[in-house]
Amino acid sequence: MAEVTVSELAKSVGATEDRLLKQMKEAGLPHTSADAAVSDEEKQVLLNFLKNSHGEQGASPRKITLKRKTTTTLKTGSGTGRKTVNVEVRKKRTYIKRPQAEIDAEAGAEDAINSEQDAAVDVLQADQEILRAEQAEAERAEAEAEAARLAAEEEARLKAEAEAEAKAQAEAKAKAEAEAKVKAQTEVGADQKAAQVEDKIAEKVVKKAEPAAPIRSSYVDDIEAMRIAAMERRKQQAEQEKRELEEKKAKIEADRRAAQEKKEKAVQAAQAAKAKPKTAPAPAKAAEKTDEVKPALRRKLEAATAPAEPGRTEDEPRKRRGRRSKSGPKKSSKTALYEQALEVFEEDEASKRSTRSLSRPNLRIKPTHGFKRPTAKQVYEVQLAENITVGELAKQMNVKAGDLIKRLMKMGEMATINQSLDRATAQLIAEEMGHSVVYRSESELEEALVAETQTKEGTEVSRAPVVTVMGHVDHGKTSLLDYIRKAKVASGEAGGITQHIGAYRVKTSQGEIAFLDTPGHAAFTAMRARGAQATDVVILVVAADDGVMPQTEEAVNHARAAGVPLVVAINKCDKEAADPDRVKNELAAKDVIPEDWGGDTQFISVSAHTGEGIDDLLEAVSLQAEMLELKAKVKVPATGVVIESRLEKGRGVVATLLVQNGELKRGDIVLAGQSYGRVRAMTNELGKQVKEAGPSTPVELLGLDTTPNAGDEFMVVADERKAREVAEQRADKERRERMQRQQAAKLENMFADMEAGERKVLPVVIKADVRGSLEAILGALADIGNEEVSVNVVSSGVGGIAENDINLALTSGAIVLGFNTRADVAARKVAETEAVEIRYYSVIYNLLDEVKQALSGMLEPEIREDIVGIAQVRDVFRSPKFGAIAGCMVTEGTVYRNKPIRVLRDNVVIYQGELESLRRFKDDVQEVRNGMECGIGVKDYNDVKDGDQIEVYDIVKVAREL
Repeated sequence: MAEVTVSELAKSVGATEDRLLKQMKEAGLPHTSADAAVSDEEKQVLLNFLKNSHGEQGASPRKITLKRKTTTTLKTGSGTGRKTVNVEVRKKRTYIKRPQAEIDAEAGAEDAINSEQDAAVDVLQADQEILRAEQAEAERAEAEAEAARLAAEEEARLKAEAEAEAKAQAEAKAKAEAEAKVKAQTEVGADQKAAQVEDKIAEKVVKKAEPAAPIRSSYVDDIEAMRIAAMERRKQQAEQEKRELEEKKAKIEADRRAAQEKKEKAVQAAQAAKAKPKTAPAPAKAAEKTDEVKPALRRKLEAATAPAEPGRTEDEPRKRRGRRSKSGPKKSSKTALYEQALEVFEEDEASKRSTRSLSRPNLRIKPTHGFKRPTAKQVYEVQLAENITVGELAKQMNVKAGDLIKRLMKMGEMATINQSLDRATAQLIAEEMGHSVVYRSESELEEALVAETQTKEGTEVSRAPVVTVMGHVDHGKTSLLDYIRKAKVASGEAGGITQHIGAYRVKTSQGEIAFLDTPGHAAFTAMRARGAQATDVVILVVAADDGVMPQTEEAVNHARAAGVPLVVAINKCDKEAADPDRVKNELAAKDVIPEDWGGDTQFISVSAHTGEGIDDLLEAVSLQAEMLELKAKVKVPATGVVIESRLEKGRGVVATLLVQNGELKRGDIVLAGQSYGRVRAMTNELGKQVKEAGPSTPVELLGLDTTPNAGDEFMVVADERKAREVAEQRADKERRERMQRQQAAKLENMFADMEAGERKVLPVVIKADVRGSLEAILGALADIGNEEVSVNVVSSGVGGIAENDINLALTSGAIVLGFNTRADVAARKVAETEAVEIRYYSVIYNLLDEVKQALSGMLEPEIREDIVGIAQVRDVFRSPKFGAIAGCMVTEGTVYRNKPIRVLRDNVVIYQGELESLRRFKDDVQEVRNGMECGIGVKDYNDVKDGDQIEVYDIVKVAREL
């Protein structure tokens, strides 16, 4: 770079001339004026001076400050008070560069510390070897002392045994000598006495005394031999123990020599380590104080010098070593320092390992697969009921449903995953796939539950009769029951019963009687059948002025089918047109013979209006009940039948039950058909709370999960879980049967529609107040229709009309029918918005009549042809414009211009078409009446001859009815 003046340099760096001259003077440069030249070397000197004056020696700055500012907006409030606030965030961060000298000093200090730590490690390793040698020497001394102690104890034991044996031998010898001396004295006395008695006695005494000596001598010899053998065994055992003791001493001596050699090697290694040049502070001096040992040093010491403990994994902390007893060898200062440092290190290491195990556990996973392929084909035991779906069968055989469907297709069976298979097909496919089959009854769980419930044996007691009142509509059944209830209800009982309970119990002069009320309309056939099956006596009400009607005959048939005796009440006997004999004659024709005619049926003339014959009727019922000798069990779980059920807002499911056996109590678990639940509350026919109900007692209870079907049998069970399983099993069975019926119906309808054209269907959604009414409505609607039209019940249920019902009707294009129910506010709004029709009914035949009318309107009208006129051809004229023109005489009716015609020759139709022209003289007319002449031109037909007849007819559509 060329030389520049001071003024030019000041302009280039952006400083004043005076300041630059001052800095150059401080840097020791000889420049004093602005015109002085500045060389490159002088510029470098000035630059170095400026850097040194600012505390830096390099080109980079020592301290850097970074600033950052961000601005965001924050919206607060809502509506008109919503504001936007600017938020400014300022951040400042300063970075300082450390001097190189400081970094080098720290690096040198760290190297010194590392050297110091390495030296300390070497010294402590040597100390550890010395400590181990001292411990081995102490163990050897202890082993020698223990061996000496064992030898002394063994020698004392052997000496004691020898003394005891010698003493025993001396005692045995003295005892033997004493016995011999006493025996000798006895023999001498015997010899002296033998001289004084007879020779024969002396000989016997001598003979008895002679064998004693050899026996005694042999016993002593055996004792002596046994003692000698015992001494030999003890001697051999002592020698064996002595040899073992010598071997143990030799082994201890060898261990002691090995420990001594190891100690000498450790001492030599320590001396060699001390002889090294001192490049770092002396490790021994650094290790004299516990406080001077750093954590890093402790970790290196432990990693390098700690011996591996047998049976310890890497993750387990080392156990703290216990201090030696006072009697042991004295520890050096280095050993104590090492143990203290080791204890601190173990505590730190244990805490770190526990933290590391919590943050990331050290899992040891074997590099092997968890799945092992079966070595043999798995054979499963397939449980088959009467029907099983494809999905359930595949699950039991542990195969995919798709594979099972493919196999069924190969067998020629087209099935879906939810389709049911019969037992034979399921058995065939299961056996073909190599599995075993076990037949299982679908009602197995139910049978087990019933058997468990019926194990208790109760006590039989007499019960009140259950009486069902049956008959035709408007024959006075309800009036008769109302009179009995008002006149014979016990004092203190007020009011009556609701219309839908259908059962109640009253106290009469003949005792308590439970009544079941059944409707008389034709649609309630099923309800009457259930009433006949659940009753003991049937009261057949027949109006004296009306006689036997269709529902009367039906009631008689139901009573006969159930095997229930009849009591005929001829009602309305107070009317002038009453004719009881007519009723008897008509019932006699149905094989119901009165008692006064030689039969077995009681006929009672009554009047529900005046009360005539009511007492006689109750007496007849009581007499019939006494003849039946009605019994029921008590102190057993309750069983019975469901009379009615409904859904009430705020109360839930309300079911009317008739207890037939046992006692139903609050808190019992009831299973009724597909419903189950715990009895939360019970009320009688008067609405009063009761805690229990015995046989022949109707009650209303709360607590079931769904509305049971009327006529379902109920029972009390002990296990709620089993009750739920049985209810679900029954629901699944009914669902499968319903699906099968629907599939069969669809197939039949499909072929019928193919043969007779498209079938018209009226979709309806039905909601009723009680189950019995709903069942009657569904049964009646199923009977309405023919091969052209029918009713399709999209949905049905008990309770009010909800919004879901309206949405379902909207989707399927159905009308909503409510029997004694109403739609809520939400449902009404949706119905009004979507124009869904809702019809309410309180009488069942009104509902059925309107449904019949709707179906009748859907029927195709009947096409009928009515002949309106006949014209006789008298002559035929030819016209170039119209062709053959027939001159005719109208013989019958009127001939119309715009109606279809037929041409008949010899009463046989030869042409069918329409008229092209109709004239009377020269005028075109629209009609020609009887007895007038006219000219007729037949369109597109010119073969009209004399004597032919032209028949004019009209097509009429006649509306059809079901």
